[in-house]
Amino acid sequence: MWRGGLPPLDYAVVPKHCFGAASLPNGGKPPRHRLPHWFVVFFCPVITQSEMGIFFAAHGGHTRLSLSLVPPASMLRVLIALALTCLLQPAFADERAQTQQQLDATRQDIAELKKMLGKLQEEKSGVQKELKGTETEMGKLEKQVEALQKELKKSEDELQRLDAEKKKLQSARTEQQRLIAIQARAAYQNGRQEYLKLLLNQQNPEKFARTLTYYDYLSQARLEQLKNFNETLRQLSNVEKDIAMQQAQLLVQQSSLDTQRGELDKVRQERQKVLARLNDDVKARDQKLAAREQDQADLSKVLKTIEETLARQAREAEEARQKALIAQQEAEKKRLREAQAQADAGDDAPRKPVRSTPGALVSSSGETFGGAFSSTRGKLPWPVDGRLLARFGESRGDDARTKWDGVMISASAGSAVHAVHGGRVVFADWLRGAGLLVILDHGNGFLSLYGHNQTLLKSAGDVVKAGESISTVGNSGGQDTPALYFAIRQQGHPSDPAQWCRTQG
Repeated sequence: MWRGGLPPLDYAVVPKHCFGAASLPNGGKPPRHRLPHWFVVFFCPVITQSEMGIFFAAHGGHTRLSLSLVPPASMLRVLIALALTCLLQPAFADERAQTQQQLDATRQDIAELKKMLGKLQEEKSGVQKELKGTETEMGKLEKQVEALQKELKKSEDELQRLDAEKKKLQSARTEQQRLIAIQARAAYQNGRQEYLKLLLNQQNPEKFARTLTYYDYLSQARLEQLKNFNETLRQLSNVEKDIAMQQAQLLVQQSSLDTQRGELDKVRQERQKVLARLNDDVKARDQKLAAREQDQADLSKVLKTIEETLARQAREAEEARQKALIAQQEAEKKRLREAQAQADAGDDAPRKPVRSTPGALVSSSGETFGGAFSSTRGKLPWPVDGRLLARFGESRGDDARTKWDGVMISASAGSAVHAVHGGRVVFADWLRGAGLLVILDHGNGFLSLYGHNQTLLKSAGDVVKAGESISTVGNSGGQDTPALYFAIRQQGHPSDPAQWCRTQG
């Protein structure tokens, strides 16, 4: 960019009026000497035809005018004009060469940065594979933890049942001990050889037979009580053994659960380190590349300005000096219009979108519908309880060119994600950009998508009912905070979930 006190080089041929007929070669045509426009404007009015001839003789042209005919004052003005021209043209050439060198160096830096960025992209691909494996393993571990918790609950319930049975048997044993004690006390009071005494003390045969029958019943009752008492003691011993076994099994399951949780925490820490390293590397290289590309753009603009100035061809000016002045004014107006157009284009450049505030609360509770999906518009429950972070059609981040094709719902990590309508699982796996993803097919070209999950509770091919848990909320796929990505596809085209789910009051 020109920073001198004179206007930029706007080359033009020397006007015809600056020459005399005798000094024009080639049949009276003016020589096509490329002089700065400012030279034509400022010096043609004060330099005579003879002085112009001298100037062209020194500048490489050919005239027929003799130097002896030129006065000293005219010669001085010609020498000044020649000196200015010789000084200014090398300045432009030096500036252009310096800018070109800077541009070449910048291009070389950008090429190296792109090569490094390519290597980083390969490394990023490998890290994403590691991330996929890590998050898939996290989902499996969460399933194992959930299964262990269920087994732990069963063991606790069985322990409570055995404890209740133990108390019941202990109560029966106490009652049986009391009855046996009463019978033993009665037998002791009657003394020894009770049966013989009854036999010798009876006078009436009928009464004697009845007494013997009563005595037999009493003896059988005593034997049955003793038998029941021994059985109670045996059952109580078995129950105590079962309780001890259940307690030992409970301790083993608790230890296994703690081990699984420790492994899960270790995997989570590893995933966070991998994700942090990936984000830091990409951010640093992208920032450096963006800075160097901006430098290249700035240098290209400067070089383009210089080259346009140097390459602009002088137009033949066979008109008078007044027309040359008018041409300069038109060029200045054109420059101002271009500057204004560039300013307007800068004003029309896309601005960063304003981040929207979090949306309303949404709920997964309420009535479900079992009919065709197409008839449920505005009636479906949301898949999870939470708050809308991003709405359908909003700009994604700072890039106004990309829009959300679904919604993001903030929810606690581990919260259950419910199917909004009955259907079949057609995809349940990790997907780049969406993390652990579940896709349900509801028939007639309708699909619902649930992304960034922590755990997948269903597999491909499973049939789910409306409201059934299919996954848990997480932050897989590179998310910073736990949230659920929820989208609806109709015949392969995105559809606003807010038009299908119930609005909240």
